[in-house]
Amino acid sequence: MAFKHIAGLAVTAALMSTQVQAKTEIEWWHAMGGALGKKVNEIADNFNASQSEYEIKPVYKGTYAETMTGAIAAFRAKEQPAIVQVFEVGTATMMGAKKAVYPVYELMADTKEPFNKNDYLSAVTGYYTTNDGKMLSLPFNSSTPVLYFNKEMFAKAGITTPPKTWKQVEEDSRKLIASGAKCGFSTTWQSWTQIENFGARNNVAMATNNNGFDGVDTKFTFNNAPFVKHIEQMGKWAKEGLFKYGGRQSDGMPLFYTGECAMTMGSSAGLAGIQENMKGVDVGVAQLPYDDELVKKPQNTIIGGASLWVLRGHSKEEYKGVAKFFTYLSSPAVQADWHQFSGYLPITEKAYELTKKQGFYKTHPGTDVAVKQMTSTTPTVNSKGLRFGNFLQTRDIINEELEAVWAGKISAKEALDNAKSRGDAQLRRFERTQKS
Repeated sequence: MAFKHIAGLAVTAALMSTQVQAKTEIEWWHAMGGALGKKVNEIADNFNASQSEYEIKPVYKGTYAETMTGAIAAFRAKEQPAIVQVFEVGTATMMGAKKAVYPVYELMADTKEPFNKNDYLSAVTGYYTTNDGKMLSLPFNSSTPVLYFNKEMFAKAGITTPPKTWKQVEEDSRKLIASGAKCGFSTTWQSWTQIENFGARNNVAMATNNNGFDGVDTKFTFNNAPFVKHIEQMGKWAKEGLFKYGGRQSDGMPLFYTGECAMTMGSSAGLAGIQENMKGVDVGVAQLPYDDELVKKPQNTIIGGASLWVLRGHSKEEYKGVAKFFTYLSSPAVQADWHQFSGYLPITEKAYELTKKQGFYKTHPGTDVAVKQMTSTTPTVNSKGLRFGNFLQTRDIINEELEAVWAGKISAKEALDNAKSRGDAQLRRFERTQKS
């Protein structure tokens, strides 16, 4: 009997081992380091534990640029992952790689996985959909720029509400400096906040072809009057000390952390970092300013962050698992948890409603500002998003030219003309790759 029992256990163990081995593995390359990386692993672990057929294997591949470059190289070597996280400026590049990409709308239809694009926030998905509304990639970590302000410094200056317009930003900056502040405002990610989102917020085109959505023969138009006037004004404010530049990407945040500047413009996903660096300081969150000479009511801002792209060259079974995982990832509970943990936008209406129902916005004031900013209006062709090839390089060009304005070396018109000319050269370079 003992032998039969042992033999029975061995068979059971063998069966269990076969079942474990039978799990279809799916690689997911991502660019989330630190605490966000741990959260990505947790999401994958929870999905893996929720069913017995598939196993998502997250792999951290470095920065956004490194992750995308690595995935392209891996595809050429036929060693690509099934899922790769790509930042929003890589969208046109991924779209151009038609043979490499398996569009999400096709994937979900082919695997017969329930999928309704209307469940997702249109201001978020617009960036990643075709003109006829077909979703190419799944939004994952989406942020948008907001205005952060130091409530204590505002109170000292006698300012009771955050500015809504650029005129008010100037007025408040003067009051703040008069009350002892060293500078009124700073900004991070200046191309994103002061060019890309300035255009979207004020319903002004940044380029031809519906901001690149209608073709690769696009030309930049951000050297026209509304942009020139805005950058010219910021140049004057820089000279006066109302505006202070602290560097590219998020390098300017310490100006706000230390209380040198009373306001800054940055990613909605930066709130947790601000609270960590400014413990004990009451920080407010407001919508991005708009130019009331251009629009009476501002448009939605556009997103930053990244989406998940599916790469071709894998088995049907793997794609079934990817589709199941995308359904799981889009579920209200998972999305609400990710939104509340990370500060990124919820990608579905249900996740936003669940977060509201859970009382998160009441206990964490300001965390719903970005959602309201993105959903208060219907996106126009100028606020739907951008689709430019080689845009990472163009952002660097814009940075260089704007830095010359802040330093008083060239005029706003000259800087934006230069950036337009150099940016157009990048667009033509990308266009050639699409025709070859």
